[in-house]
Amino acid sequence: MIRPPGRRGASSRRCCSPDPGVPAFHPRPEDLPEAFGIFSLEGALLLPGGQLPLNIFEPRYLALVEDALGAGRMFGMVQPDPAAPACANGPGLYRIGCLGRLSAFSETGDGRLLITLTGLARFAIAREVEMRRGYRRVEADLRPYLADLAPGASPVSFDRAALLIALRAYFKARGITANWEAIDAAADASLVTTLAMACPFPPAEKQALLEAATPGDRARVLTALLQIGTHGDPTGAPAPS
Repeated sequence: MIRPPGRRGASSRRCCSPDPGVPAFHPRPEDLPEAFGIFSLEGALLLPGGQLPLNIFEPRYLALVEDALGAGRMFGMVQPDPAAPACANGPGLYRIGCLGRLSAFSETGDGRLLITLTGLARFAIAREVEMRRGYRRVEADLRPYLADLAPGASPVSFDRAALLIALRAYFKARGITANWEAIDAAADASLVTTLAMACPFPPAEKQALLEAATPGDRARVLTALLQIGTHGDPTGAPAPS
């Protein structure tokens, strides 16, 4: 497991990267926490390099965000797994999630927090640890996924034309409108990440996208899911005409 030298939570100042090719405040491998809070939400997919907006209103998740703001601004996203046994802390969880960093934050007049979580790296849950202020916490292994910290560093190898053909058919079948100029202009890595997070796939399919070994593998899984989704969802319900 990764243990930052001397403490478990690095400050956002320490996380600033000196590399001009890396976004400001992007953490280094040694800045990643060994244990952290998690937000468990079915159907919510966070991928490395992606941005996930969240509307926080439950007291336990307000506490999670408040604590994260004072400890490196990081927490994990993980989906509940209906096939995993529940525990004293709540529903069973998928073993693989994604660590994110709070990159935008605002308060509302009615006590909610509107945040954006930017994906850093995937993690494998080693074990759950004691809850804190109502939210769940885990110890996790990020070592197999450190390459996630440099999204877009290497070209993504996939058939972009096939993905876009499948996407057009999927959007048409589902009645989804899109800004095709923006889609055509998007870089490969950004296109795959954004579409994987945004398309309304079932939770198990979102998990398959998260667990794809490489961005190229994720693109191929995404293309296959778009092709399947064009003809109806996995329950057999037809796609809208």
